Amino acid sequence: MIASSVHERGLSTATQIARFQMDEIIAPQQVIGVLNGAKVPFVLVGAYGLAGWMQPRATQDVDVVVALKQVRKAVRLLTEAFPNLEAEDVEVVVRLRDRTTKEVMIDVMKPVQQPYREIFKNATRITAKGQSYRVPSLEMALTCKFAAPMISLARVDARKYQDAHDFIVMVQKNPEIDLERLAQLGDLIYPGGGKEVVEMVRKVRAGEKLTL
Repeated sequence: MIASSVHERGLSTATQIARFQMDEIIAPQQVIGVLNGAKVPFVLVGAYGLAGWMQPRATQDVDVVVALKQVRKAVRLLTEAFPNLEAEDVEVVVRLRDRTTKEVMIDVMKPVQQPYREIFKNATRITAKGQSYRVPSLEMALTCKFAAPMISLARVDARKYQDAHDFIVMVQKNPEIDLERLAQLGDLIYPGGGKEVVEMVRKVRAGEKLTL
């Protein structure tokens, strides 16, 4: 398990990169502050939530998984805090879009699909600059990247390759992966998924090419 300071530094670096590359962003620290202020349970996911497990990179939107009973409250709080956003509620996520550009700025994800149903049980708590928040455990982070193409069957190739890149970087950067736990989480996606995700880790470690 890596220190909270590594996650804090990764989140800060990813935020700085995003601000440099994009005209307008909502910083993850702002979203964390809004949800913490109302004691809404959440896990920070996406590129910001995984920044400590991999090489930080820019992303435009902030992704949070919110406890199902708190989704409506979270959306209300965030649209009040950022009045330029409007909500689009779909089956697995509420997308908060900029009213002018229609770009997604925040995704409030509902834990209705695997592996997100189990994400609160497989999260690491981080404390940084007076704020406390949760990010996926290493094994859950890898499972989320493994599951992404299955969760969104319409996922374009560019996103699939980004997922593969993130998966590879996380494996290379973190040698302490609990393969038994990873296999258990992988099996939540589909029968045999655990064996497949563990084999992907083996391939990365052996320098073999992943098949998308």
